[in-house]
Amino acid sequence: KVKIEFNTLDPRLASCVEFLAQCSARKAKESNPNCQVLVKRRTDDQPPQISVTFVNGVEEAFDAAATSAQSIRKMILDKGQYLETEQMFHEAREQWPVIIPEEEIHQEAPGVQVSWFRCVCSQERQRTRSKIINQYAARYVPQA
Repeated sequence: KVKIEFNTLDPRLASCVEFLAQCSARKAKESNPNCQVLVKRRTDDQPPQISVTFVNGVEEAFDAAATSAQSIRKMILDKGQYLETEQMFHEAREQWPVIIPEEEIHQEAPGVQVSWFRCVCSQERQRTRSKIINQYAARYVPQA
């Protein structure tokens, strides 16, 4: 469920209007036909806000005055992918979150090309690499 709140006279409403257009697009409706989009036009001076309630009941609010529609969309898609992966693990009665020991992250996997992981990386790239590997393992590594 998506709730978009803004004052039509507020000059900060650009993200809300753009996000509403994205939610109303045919592609968005086809990809999530059960999604409810509610628009609340306000008359107060509160900043524009976009609230999302995910399938697990968690609600997240975004300050649309300070965040672009594209950034909000990306955060929502990332959270949705995370929840989908979490649900998949719970349905399979597997441990969540998946924790891969650091020493296993650096092991080579036969038959899997990971040559670009061999580069010498900064600490930030190391964290990103660990996250990518964890996501890959969570999604594609067969469970015993």
